[in-house]
Amino acid sequence: MDGSRTSLNAASGPAPDFRGNEGSLVSALKTLLFFTFLMVTLPIGLYFASKAYVFEGSMKMSSSDSYFYAAIVAVLAVHVVLALFVYVAWNEGSPKGKGKHD
Repeated sequence: MDGSRTSLNAASGPAPDFRGNEGSLVSALKTLLFFTFLMVTLPIGLYFASKAYVFEGSMKMSSSDSYFYAAIVAVLAVHVVLALFVYVAWNEGSPKGKGKHD
């Protein structure tokens, strides 16, 4: 009985070390939280700012027209944030020196 325990422990080897992956997990979480914050605040902020200051303030548009154009600005902001997120997520795992091949 005692001999089987030692053979199992020897066969399994040392426990895997997952601490090296912890840094990339924290980095991915920070990236996700940053873009989540950006996705919530940027389109809403741009909607109200462009409606009040650009379309109604500078261009003297009616309220119904400014709603429409401000919504277009907000939708464009969503697409820009999504494109930036995809770009950052795509390049996050790639090595820093792209020209160097080890």
